[in-house]
Amino acid sequence: MPTPRLSDELAKEAADAFEALGNKSQAAELLGLPRNTFNSRLKIAAERGMCGTKPVLPGFRIAQISNTPNGDYIKQRPEAGAEFDIPAGHTIKGVSALVDADGRTIQQWIKTRNEYAPQDVAAILKEAFVDVPPAEPRALNTVPTDDLLTLTPLADFHVGLFAWHRETGANWDLSIAERVIGGALDELIARTPPSGHAIVLGGGDLLHSDSNENKTAKSGNVLQVDGRYQKVLMTACRLVVRAIDANLARHGHVTVRILPGNHDEHASVAVAYFLLAWYRNEPRVTVDVDPSLFFWFRFGRVLLGATHGHTVKLKDMASIMAHRRAEDWGATVHRFIHGFHIHHSSKYATEGNGVISESHQTPTPQDAWHWGAGFLSGRSMQSISYHREFGEVSRVRVAMMDAANDNEPAEQRRAA
Repeated sequence: MPTPRLSDELAKEAADAFEALGNKSQAAELLGLPRNTFNSRLKIAAERGMCGTKPVLPGFRIAQISNTPNGDYIKQRPEAGAEFDIPAGHTIKGVSALVDADGRTIQQWIKTRNEYAPQDVAAILKEAFVDVPPAEPRALNTVPTDDLLTLTPLADFHVGLFAWHRETGANWDLSIAERVIGGALDELIARTPPSGHAIVLGGGDLLHSDSNENKTAKSGNVLQVDGRYQKVLMTACRLVVRAIDANLARHGHVTVRILPGNHDEHASVAVAYFLLAWYRNEPRVTVDVDPSLFFWFRFGRVLLGATHGHTVKLKDMASIMAHRRAEDWGATVHRFIHGFHIHHSSKYATEGNGVISESHQTPTPQDAWHWGAGFLSGRSMQSISYHREFGEVSRVRVAMMDAANDNEPAEQRRAA
């Protein structure tokens, strides 16, 4: 909070007391002020020309006074400007100051960054659903099998990623992402066997960028982003709600967990708490807001684990599961680890070692950096169903086959 500006009356009072007594200690005692406070007021009075010098020009302050046999020379500088206002959507990330020998500020530089405070994110999320009625309990359209659990991983959606087909081989933006991913979610979940329990697992990197700076938080890599942060966040929330609602229509109870990734460390928390509030009237939804980087879930003789993969390698997750979930490990036979981050499908362990660990493909195409680096991976989404006694019993996969149409020149589409 800025220090209040000293009034001219108090400054003049200090100047008059010093002029009358000629001694700073006595003047401070006369006014009942600590010596340091009096000295500060006297300096300010001198800067304002109240210590026996000529009047200060309008809009200027005294910077230096020189007494010579030929008279007093007063060095004046422009008065300081108005109080600094932080631009909308920015926060202060650093302050540099030039000070004099007494520690008083001569000049100051305030560095800001373009990001949103938590209350701003909350307002953005509220706006995302301003025209949508609050979530109410939904009807179940199937007769689920209580012995089944269906997992729907939301793998590295990178909502907000922008790609141009001449640079990356595929066109991609917010509208394409919502249409393609949303359609794939509907098809995917509609094909899963009705289960008594379902998990919607956000695998991290739900957003491509975590602020309007369009850079990764840790490494500062520049990202190609379509739209402002609030617009991207709103789109991501709609997609997650779409996934949860589709599961509610198909399965008995839905547990939701949004893991943080390296692209959305802050947004993942905001989305999780938004979902907690959004589904507060829905008894068939449980939103897990555990801040951990790990997810664990036991279902009968099945144990599931997951992490994004930017802090722990997938191949190391089996030992972490055994150590941190020792009781669940001992009570289960079928154990599965789900990882993300690397954007392609792979398996790091087999059931012979007690755990099957796999990474998932993303439904989103590569950005310019990954394309230029030569990374190769398919694009798909899948849901996996587990039986509480026998482990994995079903898997549904939807491949992303939109790229050909998106990349086709507009004139060819019109001709067709």
